[in-house]
Amino acid sequence: MFFNRLLPKEPKFFPLLQKVANVIYEISDLIIECVQTHDHSSAMECFRRIKEMEREADVLSTRIFDALNKTFITPFDREDIDHLATRMDDVIDNINSCAKRIALYNPKRIPEAALDMAHNLKDSAVYIVKAVEELNILKHSQENIKKYCDELHNLENKGDDIYENFIVNLFEKETDVAEIIKTKEIMYELEKATDTMEHVGKIIKTIIVKYA
Repeated sequence: MFFNRLLPKEPKFFPLLQKVANVIYEISDLIIECVQTHDHSSAMECFRRIKEMEREADVLSTRIFDALNKTFITPFDREDIDHLATRMDDVIDNINSCAKRIALYNPKRIPEAALDMAHNLKDSAVYIVKAVEELNILKHSQENIKKYCDELHNLENKGDDIYENFIVNLFEKETDVAEIIKTKEIMYELEKATDTMEHVGKIIKTIIVKYA
């Protein structure tokens, strides 16, 4: 154990994780555009751009997992890096799934709550980027990182409120069963993305407890 502490730890994981976090930020910006589309062709184009970013994130995730298999000493436990990379990729998958549903379902209108949720995701993405960027200086930045993770928790609660209010209004005001199904699934994917962003914060908090 003492010998392991003397060995250099590969820094390659930090830039890779930061790149994934940046994809989350960029794709959360695109989903704001996507929920505001008013025609099918625009929705399809938005989905195409989001899908490209999702594939870029898959490449980055593969590079992280390959590096885990080839690196002797890692900056954090392999399991923690694996969980963090996987959850960050899940966020991107959730957002991609939302854009896919908008494009394929072609709802008559996208509820205003979807825009509120999309902005909430963008706010969460900002804190993920900040937290991941400061992981390489964890011992000097643990208080900042904790605050970012707390904000992710607060935004997840806000997302729950948005989703619950949407459901209440949906069943009170919408009479078209097909539209109910379409918009509910779109909003569910947005809500799942918010949940997953909070899970990213929980993993980072676990890392703090172990290494700060």
